[in-house]
Amino acid sequence: MSVPYETAAYEPPESPESPEEHLARLLGRALNSFELPDEAIRRLDCALAHDSSLHSAHHSAGLHRETYRHTWLLADGSAVTLWELVHNTATGRDAQHEVYADEEELRAATARLPLPPDAPDFELPVFVQLSAIPEPRHTYVPDDSADHARRLLRRAENPDRPGAELTTLLLREAFAHQITQAFGRPCRAGQAGLCFSLYEHAFLLRDGQEISLWEVEHTATPDRRHMCEVYATEDAARDAMERRAARLG
Repeated sequence: MSVPYETAAYEPPESPESPEEHLARLLGRALNSFELPDEAIRRLDCALAHDSSLHSAHHSAGLHRETYRHTWLLADGSAVTLWELVHNTATGRDAQHEVYADEEELRAATARLPLPPDAPDFELPVFVQLSAIPEPRHTYVPDDSADHARRLLRRAENPDRPGAELTTLLLREAFAHQITQAFGRPCRAGQAGLCFSLYEHAFLLRDGQEISLWEVEHTATPDRRHMCEVYATEDAARDAMERRAARLG
């Protein structure tokens, strides 16, 4: 028995394919792609990243059989997995590809394939080190997130706000975002007294990466004017609030 770690069906983690291209190639080579549930294919329209791995393999007497797991990360933080079965047990030469949305269906299809006479009555699983698909901390809603990042950074008045590199990345790659209040109450226009609020603006990028900007809203100014500051980390934002409060203490 031999186990291949690199075959034509396996996409290494550094594959340059986009999620859409990877799905199109998988469906294009599968003989039974028309049997996949429409709902699963529709959900993959908003895929942000993908990962493929060799799940199990058997090679013997010129015949081979491999199964692959293809997983896509969606914009809402969930994932969709498709299972690919590759074998040459029907032709003895050319590989045939089948795809299934359910692992039980994959097992049933695998059980129908004939094994050569000298094959063992079991199959050893192959474990491959995968590149982890990040699990988002937030539930995101696709929106005009690049414009939101632009407006947030435009109103920031602090000189140590995020630099041009991070700004350019957000304006180019932000796909969805979520705003969460981490401290205080909203600073209302015309409100008397001292006010501090801290917000996390979490952005989901097209490659699945998450980046957060931390906004401090306060009235700790000489004339109690409302002011907005933006920082790249939560620690920096909280330090800024402490400095502002100490000046008034």
